[in-house]
Amino acid sequence: MRVIILGAGRVGESVVDSLVSEKNDITVIDTDARRLRALEERYDLRGLVGSGVDPDVLEEAGARDADMLIACAALDETNLVCCKIAHRRFNIPTRIARVRSQAFRHGSD
Repeated sequence: MRVIILGAGRVGESVVDSLVSEKNDITVIDTDARRLRALEERYDLRGLVGSGVDPDVLEEAGARDADMLIACAALDETNLVCCKIAHRRFNIPTRIARVRSQAFRHGSD
């Protein structure tokens, strides 16, 4: 399965750790090149420096062929916008956004 993960922080790393053992093709997007390098050294994945709300970055990450996008960046808004772009522009079938704020609890696709 081709998976794009937005966010190379603790949550993103935990997601990577769970998915990499299942032999998934993983690309992680983050604005912190240092975090991405650390993940690339530990796991078999591709790191891409950039913003997950930039359609060009998503395209470079392989969004046209992705099966799943998991957005677990620090900001709820970033995660939600990334999933919306993944759906509308790239038609990624499965999108998961990490959302902590109760304000977004009753959102719809």
